[in-house]
Amino acid sequence: MRKTPAFVLSDEAELRRLIELNPWITLVSHTSKGLVASHYAVLLDDSRDELAIVGHLGRPDERLHELGQHEVMVIVQGPHGYISPSWYDAETAVPTWNFTSAHLSGVPEILDPAENLRVLDRLVEHFEKHVDEPRLMRGTAENSAFADAISAGTVGFRLVPTRIDAKTKLSQNKPEATVDRIISELEGDGPYASETLASEMRRVRGEK
Repeated sequence: MRKTPAFVLSDEAELRRLIELNPWITLVSHTSKGLVASHYAVLLDDSRDELAIVGHLGRPDERLHELGQHEVMVIVQGPHGYISPSWYDAETAVPTWNFTSAHLSGVPEILDPAENLRVLDRLVEHFEKHVDEPRLMRGTAENSAFADAISAGTVGFRLVPTRIDAKTKLSQNKPEATVDRIISELEGDGPYASETLASEMRRVRGEK
């Protein structure tokens, strides 16, 4: 990403929040046969003090990515949306896109089957806990046997990034009056309305 000092995201707590709220990532590998990309859900690794994520690939994606043999990039995408120049006070302006995104790069560690199963168990519990009748991987003996079977079709990984390139571009370089108008348009009913993006802009600005 282009380096713009005003938009650099380096705070680890903010990075963790971004990942936790946006777990559906893009995994990119530059393999011996060219670029490969896949999409999976990840979790923050609660077993580590440093920033790390865990996830899995369905076989044979791990072979396509040559997982563990070289550096990969995980792309995390937060709230984003189109910003019209008609929302600015200035007479001359260009359209832009507000967004929050992070690129986490490093060589992933391949998890052994037991740890992979624990990660899968956590992943299912993380999302299922919000439904009325959660279906956990190990809720019953039958579920446990099924979990053992399906986990064999996956390959777990841990990524402790050695490079992080993250950016929060939410009109921080604009006058307060202009930011107010952008947020108002995003909260409206126009074609580019986005309550999620408006809420993130308010949060970054320090509003409750």
